[in-house]
Amino acid sequence: MHGILLFAHGARNPAWANPFHAIAAHMRRCAPAQPVTLAFLELMTPNLADAARELIDAGCQKITVVPLFLGAGGHILNDLPVLVNDLRALYPTIQIEATPAIGQTEAIIHALAETALTLVNTATQPQP
Repeated sequence: MHGILLFAHGARNPAWANPFHAIAAHMRRCAPAQPVTLAFLELMTPNLADAARELIDAGCQKITVVPLFLGAGGHILNDLPVLVNDLRALYPTIQIEATPAIGQTEAIIHALAETALTLVNTATQPQP
């Protein structure tokens, strides 16, 4: 079984995570047979290792980590490779890989640009 591990930064305010939980829930509705879990780098739980364990306990032999970051800064370039390598060492029989940061994909760039334009155009519309 192939599990998806969404990976976000984390924040002190619990409401910050709501969009990420909504993304995970939407993915579960779209692909109910594919396990999806969410992990955070810091300040929130579960962390990457705990979320990976959840997928492995569910029977996943392959895990793809999808960083829900807009860009590839230090956390993606430095922290994530170490965390993924630690998981590989901890679970040598499990195939674990990571995708690029989701914000670097053409689809997300276009969706954000179009949404920004919609927000601006809606905000500048005369109110009745």
